[in-house]
Amino acid sequence: MTRYPKSGKGGKWTVVELKSIPASWKGDSVSDGGGLSGEVRVSLSNDVSVAFRYGFKLNGKKAWHYCGTFPTTDIASIRDVRSEAKKQIAEGIDPRAKKKADKIQAQATIDAVLVIDAKNKAENLTVRELFDAWIKDGVKRSDENSYIIRSFEKHALPTISAIPLRELSEHHLRGIYRDVISEGKQATAVELSKDIKQMLNWGEQRKPWRQLLIDGNPANLVEVGKLLSADYVKERDRVLSEAEITKLATIFETMTQIYSDVEVKSTAERPLKLNVQLAMWLCLSTLCRIGELLMTEWKHVDFDKRTWFIPKSNTKGERGKKQDQIVYLSDFALDKFKKLKALSGQNPWVFPSKDNKSYVSVKSASKLIGDRQIMFKRRSKKLQNRVENNSLVLGDTEWTPHDLRRTGATMMQSIKIPRDIINLCQNHVIGSKVDRHYLHYDYASEKKDAWHKLGDLLQKILTV
Repeated sequence: MTRYPKSGKGGKWTVVELKSIPASWKGDSVSDGGGLSGEVRVSLSNDVSVAFRYGFKLNGKKAWHYCGTFPTTDIASIRDVRSEAKKQIAEGIDPRAKKKADKIQAQATIDAVLVIDAKNKAENLTVRELFDAWIKDGVKRSDENSYIIRSFEKHALPTISAIPLRELSEHHLRGIYRDVISEGKQATAVELSKDIKQMLNWGEQRKPWRQLLIDGNPANLVEVGKLLSADYVKERDRVLSEAEITKLATIFETMTQIYSDVEVKSTAERPLKLNVQLAMWLCLSTLCRIGELLMTEWKHVDFDKRTWFIPKSNTKGERGKKQDQIVYLSDFALDKFKKLKALSGQNPWVFPSKDNKSYVSVKSASKLIGDRQIMFKRRSKKLQNRVENNSLVLGDTEWTPHDLRRTGATMMQSIKIPRDIINLCQNHVIGSKVDRHYLHYDYASEKKDAWHKLGDLLQKILTV
């Protein structure tokens, strides 16, 4: 049924009239004159709309051109579309084909813009975006990349994060290394340079980073060695003498006693934590790494069998070559573990974190030792909530927990323990690939003897 406006047959519909069309007209046609007519539609929510189209003849056949739906499109715009269609027909143009062509052209324009935008974005990818991609897919360290992330966030990204990768130069990198070296962190600068080079090498081999490094890897142009001081030593060789070991024991005992005797603790300087003191003696007497020790769980220490099991997940080494270690505890080392057990109580961790949910940071002990040898640091200001003094200075050179591992190994050497046994006590991989494939004797008794002899020697030194 065709319906006409209230104003009379052949007239135009007003906005008010269109809005007043009832839902009961669903399916009816409304004529707006000039070949424009609309179909009344009703939605599921009972909203009324009118879909208008323009009827015309093309090549002797009746055709329709969609002009819009009221009220989504206002009636004036719908009539304008009808008028434009009339004009096109008069010029011999099919308005339907013109609409389709315009749509295709509009989409082509959008696609072209998107391509340009994508190209511009790819050309301006930043160092930060490369770093994020590399951390996710390009590098996998045993600590879940936590050290790399901290190092980059602290030393590199604040300077180069927002720089487009294609603009990164050797001058940017050299400036970063110089800043780190000026803080007295030469070893950190060396490690950072290796990691940055690894990241950029990874990017050079992959899209979209490869085309941004078309002029070469800027890390290859920086010789970090030339930025280091003349006295920089790549590998530490610090070994504590027997006199220094005795001095260290005296310092531990004295600082603990002084603090214990002070009635008002807030007026005294805190000594090194007792559990860290014990950790130092264990590093020395077992040749362990400090990180391996700090990650230890009590379930891995067997007081009856006098053993300490170090799972390969806690050890340092190349992926695929890491191995478990069983340390046979001397009387000296066993005594230190018993004292640690008294300190930690029922906690499953030998060195529990503050929230007792895990182990302490593997860097914590090294920081505490370093803070008490401040004369060897180049700090421009005092660190907050950190004890800084020279109470643990033992000589003209700083010492670290890892130096105790080296010291213990050297002491074993001095009492004629075979080199291979010392290496095995340090959980080093020895022998050729063929040897490791066919020779599976574990040298347990030889290692046990070596650790016990070292423990006896330490006990003798510290009881003189």
